Amino acid sequence: MTGLAVRPRDDLRRLALLAALGLLAGVAAKVADESGRLWAADLGSDPAAWVLAVALIGWSAPTAVLAAVRAAAFFAAMTVAYYGWAAWVLDFGTDRDLVVIWLLLSATAVPAFSAVVRWSTRRPGPLAGALAALAASTALLGGTVRRLGESEAVVLGLEKPVQALVEAVVVLVVALVLPRHHSTRIWAAVLVLPVWWLLRSVLGGTAFSG
Repeated sequence: MTGLAVRPRDDLRRLALLAALGLLAGVAAKVADESGRLWAADLGSDPAAWVLAVALIGWSAPTAVLAAVRAAAFFAAMTVAYYGWAAWVLDFGTDRDLVVIWLLLSATAVPAFSAVVRWSTRRPGPLAGALAALAASTALLGGTVRRLGESEAVVLGLEKPVQALVEAVVVLVVALVLPRHHSTRIWAAVLVLPVWWLLRSVLGGTAFSG
């Protein structure tokens, strides 16, 4: 009985810790945005860093439910801190529509993403690999790596080297490091660029523009 009583308390502590980390991350992201350094602003506004954070939350969670709940707590706290810092410290005002959108994402897409990462990194096969590729490819939606020209050949240009490096590292970690099974890694490696291209096509180019 003692073990059963301790577990919920441990879960609550970890949830509170992730919420606190989310607050710190939100403040850090806004400070980076306003630092005057382009690479820092990119890291604060483009999705790669947050993709990695939510993926790690999902990967480390003991269950899919906890993966979802923990990711939601982290991301919601980060959203509140980001826009709160802008409004109350920097006196920028608040775009309520954006706050609502990001809080809705914190309650829907973000926990789903975290649960998908938890599921896909623990299972072998093409489905797990495809889902890992989907998770990894979201790190590329910041638009740092872009298609240049209109020829049939795909030419990739790097406009922002620091953010491009971060995106590449996040993709490698999510697709190749977090999965436990070799078959999942292989499928994820094969599918990550096609999935990224498909996402770009569906979302109309750059989903997140800094």
